[in-house]
Amino acid sequence: MGRGFSRILLKIRVHPRPIKRVHMTLSFLDSVAVLGAGALGSFYASQFYQAGFATTFIARGARYEQLKQAGVVVNERPFPIPVTHPDEASPVDLVIVALKHHHLAEALGDLRPFVGPHTLILSVMNGLDSEAIIGEVVGAEKVLYCVAVGIDAVRDGRCVTYSAPGKLFFGEADNTAVSPRVQRLQAALTRATLLYETPPDMLRILWWKFMINVGMNQASAVLGAPYGVFQTLPEAQALMEALMDEVIRLAQHTAVNLTRQDIDDWYRVLQTLSPQGKTSMLQDVTAGRKTEVEMFGGKVVSLGQRYGIPTPVNETFWRMIQVLEQRPF
Repeated sequence: MGRGFSRILLKIRVHPRPIKRVHMTLSFLDSVAVLGAGALGSFYASQFYQAGFATTFIARGARYEQLKQAGVVVNERPFPIPVTHPDEASPVDLVIVALKHHHLAEALGDLRPFVGPHTLILSVMNGLDSEAIIGEVVGAEKVLYCVAVGIDAVRDGRCVTYSAPGKLFFGEADNTAVSPRVQRLQAALTRATLLYETPPDMLRILWWKFMINVGMNQASAVLGAPYGVFQTLPEAQALMEALMDEVIRLAQHTAVNLTRQDIDDWYRVLQTLSPQGKTSMLQDVTAGRKTEVEMFGGKVVSLGQRYGIPTPVNETFWRMIQVLEQRPF
């Protein structure tokens, strides 16, 4: 499954420039703190923990007590991962931010005690903005760009299940020459047995993942449909593609080279996911939680207004999901 999945994702088109490697000058990563213990945060924390990294969750209040007492369970295996209160923190080598967008602002202060001179920060959050927001607080030089693609993790209480671990795309904005800090993280991900790729043009990959989220998450939330519906039904695929088409037009306006071929690339990934798997937005709607629609449809509408590009499909889905969030049942 892992090798086949890797071959599929390697077909995602990036600019075919050679990557020149440079000498690594900084020490290896050994300590990891994870902010966010949802599906993605729990999965990545479990991978680093079982690989022998000094791993901890970042939390306070009720979440701190819950994690301290119960830990997390990933694919039916309990992981007694420690939890650290920000008031008792010291710097670590790597911080992974795995929050919902609407939780980021209030949690930013909790990051500072974990950040030292050589700390790297990797955001696996959705959207286009988390790296810039985090960088404003702890320094842009600490943050690498990242997207998680193809992971189908689902959280139910403290239990997380997944069948496809997906792949991390990360790096500087331009990785024509791979920087020492990127090499440090590559070595750590290899040790944690996590699939990754460092594409030459990371900003294009950010927009590609944004396109996927805008189409897949919103369409699945409104239809109440798992991945299998989009793997098989042309009508569902047409709705998803209509949402994605508006992102492509916005990306091209900003000189990011997204095309319709990028939707075809997504279908190859989609077919590897569990038909019963659910997007994070569908999970949120089903559980009655706040969704990230502002950073999907809302962001598309905002950019469309800024650039003078109509985005009627995303505006419609944005309003529909806002209604779903407020239903009393």
